Amino acid sequence: MNSDRHLNIVGGGLAGALLASLLAQRGYFIDVYERRADPRLRSLDAGRSINLALAARGLAALQAAGLVDRIRPLLIPMRGRMIHQSGEAEQLLPYGSRPHEVIWSVSRAALNAALIDAAAKHHAVRLHFESACTAVDADANTLRLRTASSAAGDSDSTAGEKLTPLYATVATDGGGSAVRQSLALNGLLTVREDLLDHDYKELSIAALNGQPALDPNALHIWPRGGFMLIALPNPDHSFTVTLFLAKHANPGFSTLREPAAVQRFFTHYFPDLESLIPDRVSQFLSNPQGMLGTIHCSRWQVGRLLLLGDAAHAIVPFHGQGANCAFEDCLALVQLLDSHGLPPNTELETVFAEFERQRRPNTEAIAQMALENYTEMRDTVRDDKFVRLKALSLKLEQRHPTRFIPRYSMVMFHAEIPYAEALRRGAIQATLLDDIDQRGHCSSDFALADRLIVERLPPLPPAASAP
Repeated sequence: MNSDRHLNIVGGGLAGALLASLLAQRGYFIDVYERRADPRLRSLDAGRSINLALAARGLAALQAAGLVDRIRPLLIPMRGRMIHQSGEAEQLLPYGSRPHEVIWSVSRAALNAALIDAAAKHHAVRLHFESACTAVDADANTLRLRTASSAAGDSDSTAGEKLTPLYATVATDGGGSAVRQSLALNGLLTVREDLLDHDYKELSIAALNGQPALDPNALHIWPRGGFMLIALPNPDHSFTVTLFLAKHANPGFSTLREPAAVQRFFTHYFPDLESLIPDRVSQFLSNPQGMLGTIHCSRWQVGRLLLLGDAAHAIVPFHGQGANCAFEDCLALVQLLDSHGLPPNTELETVFAEFERQRRPNTEAIAQMALENYTEMRDTVRDDKFVRLKALSLKLEQRHPTRFIPRYSMVMFHAEIPYAEALRRGAIQATLLDDIDQRGHCSSDFALADRLIVERLPPLPPAASAP
């Protein structure tokens, strides 16, 4: 194997598997080290999936790898948020102003298995499962691996520990990245983890007589102010349900330890779910409780080692952009490699440094927007003003498609608009909408809105308004 074209990928999750295919297509030889067993042979642990919302940025990266047709059967379109208010009729809030502006529900486990399978079809990719990276020694230029069984494509692997050359390495081993932790322990970077005081727990709504129990083409939200419950559709007509709730509050996870307390909680806050989740108490008590937080690293790159995706900048899931952002990372990295003429390993340090410089402002922007979206989903969507301004923003987009695009739409449907630009323009648009609303011009008189938009929002490049 040509060591000048040999890269390690630590972590065979969504980003690692996609990156392996993208790099193999460019002539690199890839070793992927994944601590878990082959996901094609073993399902994800119950309660740990959080269905993904795939959108334009993720699809653009999959399209670049030629994988969209492969994963298309796994996708379910969701055209908007279905709001379930206590004692009120459900209400659909469309995501966008055009029919194609939908987001796609997909099982994390199914998507990961499909991406692993695609990577495995490249002769230049070797997959090593049950091979956990425990440490990085940058000085000795080695990765330390703990292997539980023989690795696929590597008959010399044995159970125990082994050292492997570092070569050039991209760490895609997630929010709990062992590579990042090792670098931090050795003083090569610093890490700040901003944990939410809210955790999550998953449940499931089974199909009813083979049919979906809820509208299968919406993301369902039960907003309750300080907390919420959501449900995303699955291809088998079931729904993956996630409760986001404070750790220590009333109500909070700390108060829901006994069956009777769990039963009272659902009866009081989610009575419409009692018939849909008859075993809600047993599901709740048996499924694990997961943490939520944002990770900030002082640096993503140490020499020819790069942190990518959640390993570098994990975010909370409330904008549905964790996987989309990681996929966009993969595409941005290989586009940089292309622009540098597919450099050998000896030149990757420069590419990795440029990648961090370009991507960091965007990942910081989506981290902020993801936190803000939690407040919107659990609370603001219940407000009449929010609904009113949402409708107004869609009308303004129709009137000024090259200038006014709602921030949510810029993030979800316009991969060509960087996250940082979506955050910047979104702030201008929020102020503009408030100005219009306060003057009572929301419904029919668009003269004021037209003037303010032309004054405050320069046109976007033509591609930004393309359907």
